[in-house]
Amino acid sequence: MTILRLGGREARPLVQGGMGVGVSAHSLAAAVAREDCVGTISSIDLRRLHPDLMLATGRSRDKQAVEQANLTALEREIGAAREASGGRGAIAVNVMRAVSQYADYVRTSCAAGADAIVAGAGLAVDLPELARDWPRVALVPIVSEARAASVIARRWKRHGRAPDAIVVEHPRYAGGHLGATRLEEVADSRFDFERVLPEIRAALHEAGLDADRVPLIAAGGINSPQRARAALAAGAAAVQVGTPFAVTEECDAHANFKRVLAGARDEDIVVFMSVAGLPARAVRTPWLARYLEKEAIFKGQAKLRQCTLAWDCLAHCGLRDGMPQAGQFCIDHHLAAALRGDVEHGLFFRGSEPVPFGAEIRPVRDLVGYLLD
Repeated sequence: MTILRLGGREARPLVQGGMGVGVSAHSLAAAVAREDCVGTISSIDLRRLHPDLMLATGRSRDKQAVEQANLTALEREIGAAREASGGRGAIAVNVMRAVSQYADYVRTSCAAGADAIVAGAGLAVDLPELARDWPRVALVPIVSEARAASVIARRWKRHGRAPDAIVVEHPRYAGGHLGATRLEEVADSRFDFERVLPEIRAALHEAGLDADRVPLIAAGGINSPQRARAALAAGAAAVQVGTPFAVTEECDAHANFKRVLAGARDEDIVVFMSVAGLPARAVRTPWLARYLEKEAIFKGQAKLRQCTLAWDCLAHCGLRDGMPQAGQFCIDHHLAAALRGDVEHGLFFRGSEPVPFGAEIRPVRDLVGYLLD
């Protein structure tokens, strides 16, 4: 079997995707790492998993206090994941370029002992500079096409650094924020693995890198051993899986969260413009259905508002900044509702494909065995 090498760690060719808010934290990441794979903690708003931090900041209007609470929670989650994994596999942290605490999350993750930083939701051209004091931490950008990979490779080369791996995410299948700029681009064939993986290798070569030394990790739609093998045959060194891990026993979210994702039918899954100005894929809940109906009526209208959370989680927020092309809702508020199992008001990000075990909630070990063995 192919071995995925990330920095100084070796793992089986399966990466668990990062899922926020709080969906993939230490419990899920450690369980995946114990199967000698790559477990991933999502860095966003992890204080919500810690009652003491929420007691201190849940109603706070103090931006610095909230931000520090999230950094404290991130340190705790990385430490707990490393301890529970027993030194097996690898522990990565997913950091979104689009969030205001991006730089702090990167530095805190490195200092707390993460094996890898996986960065998406924007081009992480400054990641080598932020992580320069931790050269052993693997740096893994997320892209969807060769142009983005080329920009990152050329900018990183100025810092004497090459990506330790690249996650190549297919917008047609992935959940959460998608790597396309417009809704009509999500299903474009230019994102197909058979096409984009060779294009990215060629782009890395043209940028002066040894493309064969940069593992490409195919992400999106991997829900069976057949699809995993197809991605590997197309040139991937490993695959990244999100939603199937979100419906495992060890996932850090509420049981209702898992039931919503596992029970979603094709007609329940919608693609819409998120508050970050990117297409997103999620399950149509009562709140989301009402929002989409209202958004269709008042499309293109927006006004400047104050952040409802007082800590500006996104660097560019459609609601706060009055961006008419982006969603007009508080994404953190609705993701947090999903985390705690509020089916009425939650935003449940989900990939497009059926999950492997239907409505069953199974252990991580079963899912890894199914996909790889």
